[in-house]
Amino acid sequence: MAVISFNFNKDILDFPGLHKMKRNNIYWISQITGWLLYSLINVTAIAIFSSITWKRVLLLLVYAAAGLLLTHIYRNMVKKKDWINLPLKKITPLVLLASLTMGIIVYSLYFTLNLLFSIYELKESPLGTFAIGTLNSSSVIFLWSLIYFSVHLFENYKRAEIESYIWEAAVKDFELKTLKSQLNPHFMFNAMNSIRALIEEDPASAKTALTRLSNILRYSLKIERNETVPLEEEIQTVKDYLLLETIRLEERLKYHLNIDPKSEKVEIPPMMIQTLVENGIKHGIAKKTVGGMISIDTKVSDSKLFIKIVNTGHLDEEALKQSKGFGVSNTRHRLNLLYGENSTFILQNENFDKVSAEIVIPTGGTTNESSYN
Repeated sequence: MAVISFNFNKDILDFPGLHKMKRNNIYWISQITGWLLYSLINVTAIAIFSSITWKRVLLLLVYAAAGLLLTHIYRNMVKKKDWINLPLKKITPLVLLASLTMGIIVYSLYFTLNLLFSIYELKESPLGTFAIGTLNSSSVIFLWSLIYFSVHLFENYKRAEIESYIWEAAVKDFELKTLKSQLNPHFMFNAMNSIRALIEEDPASAKTALTRLSNILRYSLKIERNETVPLEEEIQTVKDYLLLETIRLEERLKYHLNIDPKSEKVEIPPMMIQTLVENGIKHGIAKKTVGGMISIDTKVSDSKLFIKIVNTGHLDEEALKQSKGFGVSNTRHRLNLLYGENSTFILQNENFDKVSAEIVIPTGGTTNESSYN
């Protein structure tokens, strides 16, 4: 019987001619093997229940050759008429009719040759023998059709599934790029405002601030190239940012970093911690006359990275529910795209004067990816 395989392989996709040649080779190998196997089964049955003669073997081979030829013509018609893409209720009667027609043709040849050369003795009436033989031949052709259409329906299903994965990956990539593109303008606006305020008041500090800013901007370019970066690179950028803000806020800003050495090589989304630190300063510490403290703690446990950022400030309930103005929606969306349900992100008031942001992600990298084999 014909068996056609589908292999989603990059090399085959790159060379459609090779793909077509490979499919045709498999088809012919399957066709010839299937019909020879059918003949072998019948020869074995004859040997068990009757006696083998060269005429009977030759008759079976002629029958198999006729079946192979007819099913090949049938396959070409199916492809030309595009039966594969028809609904099941339309395919079924067409297949039944085609199987019966081919069954009649192939058995008519078999029956005629048998009568001409007296290969088998008819034990029943010719009409009854012909009817039973036609039914058996039609059943064989129907089985061939069942295998052929099943393989193609499975192929179409796999193709649709792969196309769905590709589409989801494209949507994910677009969403990530959209989210990352929102970070640079947001950060640049705040950083440039900070430096502008220093130029007239303290030119030396402004020069130092520009150096810090250049380090941060160099790092931020990775947003366009990488979905994740090592935590240690992110923390270095956060340090530059905190030093930049310290020039502007002076003693009003205090910070503490407690970074677990085991966490330094863990990959995280770029600018994730920096964005939350920036928002903590902008919406919490900078609004207070006396300033405040921001702390960052990381640790690795049970194959997960735990990040906790605590800053002086307070979230009102409405802002906490809507997650607006604090970079929360961007962070939450990126985590969901990269890690799915394997990540958590919680923003909450620890008390009246402290806001904490807690992130948990797997240490093994992104887990919400599609693969194609």
